[in-house]
Amino acid sequence: IYLIIRENFERLFDKMEEVIIEATSASLAGIVSSSALFPLEVIKTKMQAMTTTTLTEHSTKGETSEEDGTNQNISIQTTSQDESESQSSTPPFPSSNSSNSSNSSPTSPTMITVGTEIYKANGVMGFYKGMMYSAVQSAMEKGLYFVSYTALKSIYRGITLTQTIGTLPNLCLGCAAEWCHLPFTMPLDCLTTALATDTRNRAAYAVMSSLLSSKGCAGMYAGVEAFAVLCFKPAIQYTVYEKVKSFILLGRGSKSKTLSAAEAFLLGMVARTVATIAVFPYTRAKVMLQSGSRAPPGGPASGIPGLLRAVYEDEGMAGVFRGIGPELTRGVLSAALMLMVKEKIRGRVETAVRGSHVV
Repeated sequence: IYLIIRENFERLFDKMEEVIIEATSASLAGIVSSSALFPLEVIKTKMQAMTTTTLTEHSTKGETSEEDGTNQNISIQTTSQDESESQSSTPPFPSSNSSNSSNSSPTSPTMITVGTEIYKANGVMGFYKGMMYSAVQSAMEKGLYFVSYTALKSIYRGITLTQTIGTLPNLCLGCAAEWCHLPFTMPLDCLTTALATDTRNRAAYAVMSSLLSSKGCAGMYAGVEAFAVLCFKPAIQYTVYEKVKSFILLGRGSKSKTLSAAEAFLLGMVARTVATIAVFPYTRAKVMLQSGSRAPPGGPASGIPGLLRAVYEDEGMAGVFRGIGPELTRGVLSAALMLMVKEKIRGRVETAVRGSHVV
């Protein structure tokens, strides 16, 4: 009996150590990747929070200097036009140029344009505002996700009395694990978004106080309903990766049963791109709700579908997918960098965890 208890205890201890090693490695890798690519995070957040109002202000910002230089000519033309109108009994009609200009929709700025404006406004530090909170959020998200995912798999195996987990149950467990970290990481996500879109350049404490005073604790969880769809992003990525991988290996026959490092990297990029595009409208809606740039037209009852419908009616499909460029760039680079760093530091983390038990 003693030997059986000792064997089970050692097996459980080894499993706990493995979970700690994986969770710690993922957390540290998340900090590195989040910090290295944070300028892209700031740019894509600003672009996703833009609405027709902010785009109009953005497009007219550069025209103020030209208008100041022509004010005198405009006043002269207005005076002469008033004199000619006083001599004619026919009322003036608006010109076609003015009507076209009023109906023309503002153009969406590019990544370079938004990055240039951030640099002019706040310098290099504007690209790193809120980076510490984003790094902490990334570390908590990666670590808690892995711990939750491992615990849910153990519970599933205990209920089903089987060691194999099918594709569909595995995807469902992954979605459930995504929800497990939200109570802890969502407030940091809201704070990071608010800091990136704050136009008054306030400190983090002031921004958080403003959120709590205006919306209460619910303000720190704005846009959480978007995760009803966003939680499927890892599942979509995993499914696309596995399906395409099996198709490639099937075409090779019995020559090879694994992908090369380059093939796995490229296939991972494709899978990440497909998953990002599939759920991106809800990512954009989440950012708009967190930044307060736009709310559902029918109130909270209409939810995110109502918000996306209003954006589509006002701005078209381009408005729904505004900011998709930096989102794809940051997402693909972040996934690749995180996996690379995780593999590099895993050995040292394992040595640190298991080192004291080697003797």
